[in-house]
Order: sequence, then structure tokens, then C-alpha cells
Amino acid sequence: MSTLKAYIYTILGASCWGLIGLFVDPLYQEGFTAWEVVAIRGIFTFVFLIIFMSIWFRSHLKTRIRDHWIFAASGICSIAFFNYFYFEVFARSNLSLAVTLLYTGPMFVALLSRVFFKELLTKNKIAALVLSLMGCAFVVQLLPSGTSSIPGTVILMGVLSGFFYALYSIFTKPITKRYSPLTITTYTFLYTSVFMLLTSPITEKASLFVSPSVLVPAILLALVSTVGGYVFYTTGLKHLEASKASILATIEPVVAVISSVLFLNDYLDVWQLAGILAVLYSAVLVSRRRRRVVAGEKVA
Repeated sequence: MSTLKAYIYTILGASCWGLIGLFVDPLYQEGFTAWEVVAIRGIFTFVFLIIFMSIWFRSHLKTRIRDHWIFAASGICSIAFFNYFYFEVFARSNLSLAVTLLYTGPMFVALLSRVFFKELLTKNKIAALVLSLMGCAFVVQLLPSGTSSIPGTVILMGVLSGFFYALYSIFTKPITKRYSPLTITTYTFLYTSVFMLLTSPITEKASLFVSPSVLVPAILLALVSTVGGYVFYTTGLKHLEASKASILATIEPVVAVISSVLFLNDYLDVWQLAGILAVLYSAVLVSRRRRRVVAGEKVA
């Protein structure tokens, strides 16, 4: 796969994630808690994936037993907890704030990738990280005023969502060359769904899923903002450095804010627009390759 295609897949995955508020909000309106919405996302996603894989990609279900600790770690330590903190911030404030705090994640990815994968912290990566975070701050109006009435617990939950979000890239990167994106996503959500069935009361509300107002957003949450998002993102991650893929994925807050303005009655002012443009440019910046000629060879 070309680098350009890897960038496109990563951005498509992040865009699918950015639509998540459109499917989570109706579930909140029906009385589900953040932890229960995580359960819905995990269980529905695994059911769809295992059916799809069993029919069309059965050979991709073959894995090594010793790799399942990675699937379990990514499914529980990353997916379950990053979703919980993300949805909790959304429930307590709004989607724009939730997705912005989630995007402290690239900082954790860059730092952890340096430790575990020896990836370089290049000037472009550092500049893109700073620019994307500043852009996100403008989106939620933390800049330019410098003041905020956001409770500290909400901010902490947002930062935790970013940390656990970062762990997905760290856990799955070592096995991306061994398994397809569908395989990784399927087994990750196997462990997410099992964990959520054991720890949430979602089975007690099974009767609610006969209602289209619950079933439809649950299905779309799984198919669009989960299956689509993770398959596209993992495909891009397979051909990119973990830190670079994560920074490119900052297109998510742009999609999230635009969808919240159009469909969730949020208001977008000029500073938020400036923030969106900054995040977009950070995605462009991280994909640029500086070349210089050394002894007749091009070096990125």
C-alpha cells in the first residue's frame, strides 16, 4: 500500500469515529448510561464482525494463542476504558469537549512509541502535536480566553480517555504485520464484549432493543463508528508509524464538531472554525516528508 493510501485510510477511520455522537446521543435519550453504551458498542460490533468474518474471511480467524493477551489488553485496557471515559465526558458536558480531551491521546502515543518502538520525535511530529492540541483548545473555546468553567473531574476523565485511546496503537502495532485489520478488530472486540457482559447490567435492558429508537442507533454505532472506524484506522496503522497514524486521526474532532453543529444544535464560532483549520493543517503537516540530498541519496 502506498503512503498516500495509508493516510487516506487513517483519515477515513477517524471520520467514522467523529460521527459517534450522532448514535450515542439517542441512546442517552433512551436512558442508557455511559458504561452501558460501551457494552452496546462492544457487543454489537463483535456480533457483526464474527458473522462477517465467518462467512467471507474464515481463514482470517486463525490466530496464535500467545497473541491473545494482546487482543485482550487492547479490548479491555484500551477500548473499554477509553470509551467509558469518552462517553462520560460527552454525557457530562458535550461532544466537542469530549473529543478534544480525547485527543491528548497523540501525545501519549508519541511518547510511548518512542519508549517501546524507538520511533523518533521529529520536528514535524512535535509541531503537529502542538498545533493539533491548540486547534482542539480553540474548538472547545479554551482559547483564546484562557479561562474555563470545566470541572476538574471532567478534565481528568478526558485525559484518561486520551491515555487509554493511545494504548490501542501501542498494543496492536506489534501484530499488524501478522494479522489483517479485520482479525485484530474482531478479536479486540471479542474481549471487549466479554468484559462488558461481565461488568455491565446491559442484559437487564435487552427488552429495550425491540424499539427502533434503540436498535437503529445501536446498529449504526457498531457498523459506522466502530467496524468502519477501526478497520480503516488499523489498515492505515499497518503502514504507518503509530505516532504518525494517531496524529493524522486528529481529523476526528473536526468531523465530530461539524456533525454536532449540524445535528446536535451546537454552535460554531469563528475561533472554533480556526481550531478546525489548525487540526486539519496538523494532519497535513505530519504527512509531509522533508527531503534533503546526502551523498546523492534522498533522505526523508
